[in-house]
Amino acid sequence: MPPLTVQQLSDTPMKTKLLRLVPVLPLLFAGCAHRGDSGWITLFPDDGVPAGWVVRNWADVKDPTPQPVVWEVKDGILHGGEPRGSWLLSDREYGDFVIEFEFKLGERGNSGLALRTPMAGDPAFDAIELQMADFRYNTEAKDSELTGGIYRAIAPIKQVYRPTEWNRYRVELRGPSLKAWLNGELIQDVNLDQATADVKRHNGTDAVPLSQRPRRGHIGFQELSRDGASVMIRGARIRELK
Repeated sequence: MPPLTVQQLSDTPMKTKLLRLVPVLPLLFAGCAHRGDSGWITLFPDDGVPAGWVVRNWADVKDPTPQPVVWEVKDGILHGGEPRGSWLLSDREYGDFVIEFEFKLGERGNSGLALRTPMAGDPAFDAIELQMADFRYNTEAKDSELTGGIYRAIAPIKQVYRPTEWNRYRVELRGPSLKAWLNGELIQDVNLDQATADVKRHNGTDAVPLSQRPRRGHIGFQELSRDGASVMIRGARIRELK
């Protein structure tokens, strides 16, 4: 059925106009539904202690912290728990996904993003930890131990961290592919299958190379800051990839 001209619209009964418009309406709303149904899930939607997360010891996440530690969302911002030395890990496991969030550290802040971690071991060496820290925390840090580094394994392509400001991470994991952006700049583009170099744990023993680490697991945020400068996280969301 051909579209109506302006003159035809003015001369056509209202019922006929509506019938002519009906086939167009699903197309208009289909576009809106596609934009709205993006699959993003907000990780910390409510203030208070985050539901669906658990606090574990930073050195081995199978263990609880030596004393109670409370991570809390206040006015939409997640605050790391005190005292230092914990991971906040998701109850849910993820394989391929995109995660986005903003973070802010104090002058001696130290945090990390755990990716595909099991509920045992150290995410930095038994999974993947994307680092959040700068030289003020550790004046002898290597590039892979600074913000944007895959901890002790792969340094970022470039260093674009803005100390004591809000910074934005976007991380995409799809099979062996890991890509990360910091403040809109690509800082990691890694084929994990090819990341076979040895990595040393804090005690000097060998960790398994990135190529052998899990391809599915939990996500999490670390609190290891000094001087009470706990990490702050806002706008955290995740979208699973098919």
